[in-house]
Amino acid sequence: MKTLVLACIDGSNYAPAVGDAAAWAALRLEAPLSFLHVLSKVEQPRRADLSGSIGLGARETLLEELAELDAKRGKLAQEHGRQILAAAKERARNAGVDSPEVLQRHGGLVETLNELEGGIRLLILGRRGEAADVAKEHLGSHLERVIRAMSRPILVTTAEFRAPRRIMLAFDGSASTRKGVDMVAASPLFKGLPCHLVMVGADTADTRAQLEQARRDLEHAGFETPAVILPGEASSVLSQYQQEHDIDLMVMGAYGHSRIRHLLIGSTTTEMLRKSSVPLLLLR
Repeated sequence: MKTLVLACIDGSNYAPAVGDAAAWAALRLEAPLSFLHVLSKVEQPRRADLSGSIGLGARETLLEELAELDAKRGKLAQEHGRQILAAAKERARNAGVDSPEVLQRHGGLVETLNELEGGIRLLILGRRGEAADVAKEHLGSHLERVIRAMSRPILVTTAEFRAPRRIMLAFDGSASTRKGVDMVAASPLFKGLPCHLVMVGADTADTRAQLEQARRDLEHAGFETPAVILPGEASSVLSQYQQEHDIDLMVMGAYGHSRIRHLLIGSTTTEMLRKSSVPLLLLR
C-alpha cells in the first residue's frame, strides 16, 4: 500500500526546501512522512605502492593509519547524516507534522529507493545535491537515475519552497497527460487550488476538444481551471506562462518507462527540470 511521503535529504542547501515540501505534502495528503539519508561508499584515491620506497614495518604502520582514517571518515559521515536527519525532523514537527520518521541507509540512492518503492506514495528530491553550487544549469547526478528507475510521483524542488497557491499542468492530449489530469483531480494534494491547463501547439478543433475535456474533468473535481492553447517552443512557453501567472508549482504528465530515455536526453520535461524557477511534480 502506497502511504508514505519520502523525502531524500543530504548536506546540500536544498535540504530545507525538501523538508518544507515534504511537510506540506504530508499534511495535505494526511500521510506519514519519512526522511531518508543515504551514505554511499565514496571511492578513495588509489593508494600508491610504497613497497620500494619505505621499509616493511613503516609500510604496515602507514596502512594501519590509513585504515583508521577511513573508519573515522565513515563515523563522521554517519554522524553528519544523523544531524541532518534530526534537523529535518525538527523542522517538520515545527511545520505541524506528527511523528516524522528518519531512515539512514548505506549503499546507493537508486538501489535504496528501489527497495522502498512499494511503500512510497510521493517521493521528494532536491534538484541538485551537495555539489549544487558547482553548476547551476546541471541536474544532480542522482536525479536522472532516480527518474529512470522509479514509477512513483516525484516532486523535484528548487532551493526554496513555498506552499503553492496556484499550479499549472502541462497538457498535450497524450495518454500520459490525461492520466496526469486524473491524478490531479483525485489527489488531495492540490484540493482547492486553481489549476491552470496549458497546451503548447496548434490550436485545432482536435486539440481544443482534448483541452476542453480535461478542463471539464478538473472543474467537475472542484478545481478552478483556466485553460489555454499557446504556440511556440514548449519549455519557453511554459516558463513564460508560469512567470506571468505567478504559478508556484508545475505538473508534468506521467511518463512510462519506455519514454524515460527520451525524457532525459532532450524532452520538454528535462528542460523544465533544468531551468524551472519553481518545483516540478512528475506524475508517473
